[in-house]
This record gives sequence, C-alpha cells and structure tokens, in this order.
Amino acid sequence: MGFTETQPGLFLGCSTHHSSASSNSIQSVPLQLLDQKEEQIRVENGDDHDEDEKFNLLLLGHSICLKRSRDVSGFTPNPSKCLAVEPVGLEARRAAVRSWGNQPLSSADPEVHEIMEKERHRQFKGIELVASENFVCRAVMEALGSHLTNKYSEGMPGARYYTGNQNIDQIELLCYERALAAFCLDPEKWGVNVQPYSCTSANFAVYTGLLLPNDRIMGLDSPSGGHMSHGYYTPGGKKVSAASIFFDSFPYKVNPQTGYIDYDKLEERAVDYRPKILICGGSSYPREWDYARFRHIADKCGAVLMCDMAHISGLVAAKECASPFDYCDIVTSTTHKSLRGPRGGIIFYRKGTKLRKQGMHQSNGDDSNHYDFEEKINFAVFPSLQGGPHNNYIAALAIALKQVATPEYKAYMQQVKRNAQALANALLRRKCRLVTGGTDNHLLLWDLTALGLTGRNYEKVCEMCEITLNKTAIFGDNGALSPGGVRIGTPAMTTRGCVEADFETMAEFLLRAAQITVNVQREYGKLQKDFIKGLQNNKDIVDLRNRVETFASQFAMPGYDI
Repeated sequence: MGFTETQPGLFLGCSTHHSSASSNSIQSVPLQLLDQKEEQIRVENGDDHDEDEKFNLLLLGHSICLKRSRDVSGFTPNPSKCLAVEPVGLEARRAAVRSWGNQPLSSADPEVHEIMEKERHRQFKGIELVASENFVCRAVMEALGSHLTNKYSEGMPGARYYTGNQNIDQIELLCYERALAAFCLDPEKWGVNVQPYSCTSANFAVYTGLLLPNDRIMGLDSPSGGHMSHGYYTPGGKKVSAASIFFDSFPYKVNPQTGYIDYDKLEERAVDYRPKILICGGSSYPREWDYARFRHIADKCGAVLMCDMAHISGLVAAKECASPFDYCDIVTSTTHKSLRGPRGGIIFYRKGTKLRKQGMHQSNGDDSNHYDFEEKINFAVFPSLQGGPHNNYIAALAIALKQVATPEYKAYMQQVKRNAQALANALLRRKCRLVTGGTDNHLLLWDLTALGLTGRNYEKVCEMCEITLNKTAIFGDNGALSPGGVRIGTPAMTTRGCVEADFETMAEFLLRAAQITVNVQREYGKLQKDFIKGLQNNKDIVDLRNRVETFASQFAMPGYDI
C-alpha cells in the first residue's frame, strides 16, 4: 500500500460528546495512511459541532476521553473534503540552520576567535625553533578546515563501513600515490597507510599488528635522542610509554663521550636480547643513521627492521640524507615536521617477494617468501586502534605530498640544512657545547650543563623573549624529566624565508638569552618557582623580546597575512 493511498475497512471507534448535547453517538472514523508530503486530516461527521468537543477513544475496549477546543474553521463537515496542512515554517527552519551554521568564527565564538588571533600574532612575532614544528601553506589549511571533516569513513578505500565515500576513496587513493611518489617507491614493492592520527599511533599500530603482548622491541634510549614511543622506562623503572607497558622494551644508547650511537654495543645487546622489532630513528639525534649496519644487526638477531623517520622525512624525500627505504622493512613518520604537512602519521611497509632472509619469528611471517605486513598493519590501524580516518587531514596530506615532489621543495630542504650548519657554527664560535660537535640534518643539541644551566630554565627565558625551542635530555642526565640541554631546529624559520645570515642573528639572541638565564639563576637559584620570580619585569628580557619581535616581523607567514 502506497503512502498516498488509504486502506478501506480500517476504522477507529470514537465516542463524540458535545457540551450542549446530552446524548452520545458512536461514530466510525476511517484510519488512513497518508502521503508524508501533504499532511491530511479526514473527519467523518455529518453533524454540526459546538466550540467544545470531546473524543472518547476506544482502545482495546477501554474509553479514553480527549477534550479540545473546537476550531470551526479548521475542518469541514463534509467527509469528502480534506484539510491540507502545509509544512510549517520551512523557510524559518532553513534560516535557523543558516543562522548557526554559516556564522564566521568571530561571530559564532568571539572568545575562541580572540585566543586564536593571539596565537596568530605570537607565531608571526616570534622565532620558532622547535625542531618538530613547521608552518603549513594556505592550501593545507583550507583542506583541514573543509567540509571533508563531516564524513565518516571507517575502513579502507573500496571497503568502507558507511556509504557515500566514493569521493573520499578518490582522495585517499590519490594520497597513497603521492606518498609513494614523494619517496620514489615502487607501488609493487611498497604499500602505505595514511590514516594514523600521529606517528606515535603509527608506531603502536606496527607493534600491534606484528607482535603479541610482551614481545620484545628495541629502540634508541630517550636520553640518547630516541622517542618514547619506541619504549622508555624512568631510572626508577616506571613504564612511561604504552610501548613499554604492553611490550618489553630494551634500549640501545649513544657513546657518552662522543654522542654518536655505539653500534658495536648495539649489536651485542641486540644479539643477546633478540628483539622482534629493531627500531632506528629518533627525535633528538643530529647525525646520520647507518641503516646498512642496522640491517646487518636485524638479520643477525632475526628482527624486523623498522625506521621512525619522523624528524628527517623531508630530508629523505629531498634526498638530502641517507634513505631508510633501502634497508628497512617498515618506515613510519609524522607528516607535519620537515614534510611541512598537516599533523598526522603515515606507515610505509614492504610487500611482495622478500629481498632477504629474515629471522625465524613466526609473527614476522618468516615461513613465507612474501611479506605479510600489509594486512596486519592495516587491520591494526583499523579496527584495532582507531575509528574513522580524518578525511580533511588526508586531503591536506595529499596536497603537501604534491609539493614535496617539486624542485622547490628540494631547494627548501637544502636551505634547511645550510641554516642548521650556520647556526651550529655560530654557536660553536661562541664556545657553546653541541652534542656530537655539530649536525648532519635539521636540528642540533645544545648542552647547557657546561654553563651550569638547566634546559627548563633556559627554555622559559626564551619563551618570555618570544623564542620557542624545547628542553631535551642530554645523555648522562637523569632522563627526560630533568633535561640538561635544548633542541633547536631550522625548518620553521626556513619556511618563513630565513637564510644563513638570519640564523647568525638568531645565534646572538640565543646566547643573550643564556646570559640572562645565568644572571637570574645566580640571584634567584635554579628551583623554577624561585627562578620565575626573577623573570617578572626583567628589563633584559623586555629588551631582548623587543629585538626578537622586530626581527621576526620582517618575515612573511605562509597561509595568512598580518
């Protein structure tokens, strides 16, 4: 039966009472199914009605009395007539949606807008030296703030849990193609997953897909420059990262005299510990990685070799450093550091026929001649660890990866390296101590212990002077919770157009901030709550801040104008 048809023979029994009449009359009112587009009311009644009317509804033998005020103009006594009720306030409903849905941020939420504008000006007026930060282009911003955030897309392209994803599939597949092209990878030999929310999520997805709980992983120690997502315990034995909570982690370290990775001890430890995943890559290591040596060690102990190239992925794409893809089985990365894309993670994995003899761990698929990472990793990302991917992020990443494949991006990464060298040399000339004595990439580590300073206090002084960098552990510290140095990176200010001479000027600012820190610490002590008191209304800080803001405001910001 269609919605526009009525079905004869269905009746609802009602007893109708009029306030001016003493008699009751049972009437049959046809029960009808009506077209939803045109609401209709049919009333069978041949009598006149008073203003007050009662209806007794007979339901399963029980009478239910309903009383309403009679609106004579609202019905017709002729049963053949019907009253059409127009949809009420359609334009009003549309206007209501527009009123909240199309307001600019400044009108919809002035409070948040004001805070965001403050942050915009902070970025413009300050010197950004955090090695893990960068500035994205306007096209990436537009994709991140687009309607793509509305769509739910759990699953993989062509295998979603929701319909309506045909356009989303095209975007994600395009992102796959561009990711492989950016790193010159053969799609027959490499696959990629672009859905992880961060590199930490990507790393944990690899562990989840390839390992069982309490299986062993081995990565660079955090105070040596490693990342906590590779496993980290405090000196007291507390498990800090989920990688150490759900899996057994055992670190390798740098040589305390040189700051370089001690590959001989690494090999000795790995052969004894026999991890199922050996991890290369870190967050605060300023030198090249010997991937060939890692491959040799991984094969010797039967481990899958994984690289977390989060910090150097831009250099890898531009061929300005050694590539982990020549030796590793799995490569993970963030996408917002030197890649200059949106904030997220990515996983590359080998597929097809194996190139070399792997270890004998069954979980690594070593009983086969083919890599089996693809299904395990994709399943670990979804549904094991994440829900729907952030489609706006994936579109923004595709945009950034298109830029990565250009000659202009290669020139950018070359300038990043030159700027890092210039900054390192400027600090060395001023008798500053750098871990490993310099840098091969985009970052450098300044050991402040020689000046008697802590990274935390120096970082705070720099922040008050509109210079952002971050404290970092130096090998021999009490760990990441009590760092003795700072990590300094050049990608963000290079993005704004700075060159070697500009980083010479920044070196002067950094040294002046160190002198202020020494003076305040001498008078107020190292304890931070006392130290901060000495920063209030400090004329030296005000003077340096003014110099920094004048300097930084010369350079343009990508994505918006001030």
